[in-house]
Amino acid sequence: MNWILKADALVKRYGDITAVNDISFEIFRGEIFGFLGPNGAGKTTTIKMMSGLLKPDSGKVLLDNSNSNISIGICPQHIVIWENLTCIEQILFMGKMYNLPPEEIKKKGIELLEALGLTGVKERLARKLSGGMQRRLNIALALIHSPDIVFLDEPQAGLDPQSRLLVREYIRTIKNKTTVVLTTHDMEEAEKLSDRICIIDKGKLLCIGTAGEITTNNGFEDLVEIDIEGDTNKEFLHFINKELIPAFSISDSRITFNSSNPAALVENILKSARENNLKIKSLQMRKKSLEDIFINLTGRSLRE
Repeated sequence: MNWILKADALVKRYGDITAVNDISFEIFRGEIFGFLGPNGAGKTTTIKMMSGLLKPDSGKVLLDNSNSNISIGICPQHIVIWENLTCIEQILFMGKMYNLPPEEIKKKGIELLEALGLTGVKERLARKLSGGMQRRLNIALALIHSPDIVFLDEPQAGLDPQSRLLVREYIRTIKNKTTVVLTTHDMEEAEKLSDRICIIDKGKLLCIGTAGEITTNNGFEDLVEIDIEGDTNKEFLHFINKELIPAFSISDSRITFNSSNPAALVENILKSARENNLKIKSLQMRKKSLEDIFINLTGRSLRE
């Protein structure tokens, strides 16, 4: 696939802190690129460098402008709108800032307001909109000039389920015309939307690829989760054949096992529980989700 943007050995430091540490990757035309990481991982700094808002200390950002100049749109994490302008006034004003013809601004603006569920409030002042409406208006402002690539930084933050669904479906409709770089803390949303996913932490690139490739290439295994009745979870671990358990974790009353052979592990669990008169409240096998992989790569410690 042809790339539209290439990050080449990007580095950015703030004093003694290296926010972005030698990151390199390509973003392909027409894809939704999930750019994930915990708080403080370096996502926003990288996006600022990719969008031209911040100069890297070393490395460079390359744009594929072989056919035409690349236009960029940005929807920041924090809502940026003019409180005393109506929705339609903001759309028209933003279009003028991009030197778009008035007819084109009006046509595209009406399309965006309709697609993002804002037609009924197009004459309402922005400060009188709900938080979800303001968020959707922010997305519209980033797309008024039909950019070649748009950076959506937490575009679904604070949205109710209906609004999240609307935004998700709209992002899918534009991806072939506009390349989308999406940051989000909602792992399920990222997995549903993204063609490829990049996970960074502490300024370093941890992995990149489709969700399936990330799972396969990093050797992640299936999960077996059990709940034992009473406070016997830790004791129960002594009864299990350790050769079948490369890794496990305990959270509240639940034990989660990683296993390359979940069927054999389940058989071992049931046998051990029966022999030691322990009652299993629940037992399930499942594939690792993107959230499981994310936690496995970045750790469980809280980030501020």
